[in-house]
Amino acid sequence: MTLPAQVDDAGFIEPLATADLYDPIDGNWTSTANLNIARAGHTATLLANGKVLVAGGHNEGTLSSAELYNPGPNFDNPIDDAAFFVRQQYLDFLNREPDPSGLSFWSNLITSCGGNQKCVEEQRVTVSAAFFLSIEFQNTGYLAERIYKVAYGDAMGVSTIGGLHQLSVPIIRLNETLTDARKMGEGVVVLSPGWQELLERNKQTVTEEFVHRERFTNAFPPSLSAVEFVDKLNANAGGFLSQSERNSLVSDLSSGMKTRAQVLRAVAEQPDFARAEFNRAFVLMQYFGYLRRNPNDLPDADYSGYDFWLTKLNAFEGNYVNAEMVKAFLSSIEYRQRFGP
Repeated sequence: MTLPAQVDDAGFIEPLATADLYDPIDGNWTSTANLNIARAGHTATLLANGKVLVAGGHNEGTLSSAELYNPGPNFDNPIDDAAFFVRQQYLDFLNREPDPSGLSFWSNLITSCGGNQKCVEEQRVTVSAAFFLSIEFQNTGYLAERIYKVAYGDAMGVSTIGGLHQLSVPIIRLNETLTDARKMGEGVVVLSPGWQELLERNKQTVTEEFVHRERFTNAFPPSLSAVEFVDKLNANAGGFLSQSERNSLVSDLSSGMKTRAQVLRAVAEQPDFARAEFNRAFVLMQYFGYLRRNPNDLPDADYSGYDFWLTKLNAFEGNYVNAEMVKAFLSSIEYRQRFGP
């Protein structure tokens, strides 16, 4: 069958015409559809709200045969199905399909609660937060956020929390995070053979490409000395380099021991900086991962929501459970309406 469709910025296919789906084998809710969209290598998931959610791959070529997943009639909203929920965490935070062992492990943490809804709610929060905290995400999505801050500093936003005021906010946007995080994580499955070497190669490739982009060369022209280059990166990060770290990077860049890309990454991966930026990135990724939008995109008009959650997370010293941050995003109408009623 053919399902004419359009793809919106969040990665959804908006069907322009309806198509009958059938159950070819009892209990099997999978059927195949031809989708006339330019998204090769993606998977497509049929949702209860009539949309088809597309994830993975690159925005090129043609996806002509996609497996449509329907969790069946037991859930009014498919996000309440443990396996669907876990798979969505892989798609939203790691930009890949789950490996079978990972899908089973995380799903079982939820289903082991049985009918205890309080346990289910707590485990969903624990499982989802684990994806942000994972080695895989820390070295892809979170690294991308830090690279942008080191390169370009902060952006300015407006908030009405506690009265109208301006605040510094992460400069990276959703589309930029998706682009670079997907490249850094391409083919990577933590604990699979050779995953560390592949992740390292990917990070090297992305940072080398990053420093040759026009935006970066405009901000850091070749005429900058090694001292100027390192000091500007360090200032954008917040000045976390020790004097010896700063001097070592200047020396290595001057002598050719390190490239610009390697110095950029060294600053972005500086441990004190990574710890200091953690809460800001955690809140930002709630919007990117769950809501698939920037914090000041509609239905928000500014950064008030971001400001509220960052203030609360800081007040609880980064304890996202006590701050009820992950819980709030998972239970939000906006998140749930991505998948169904």
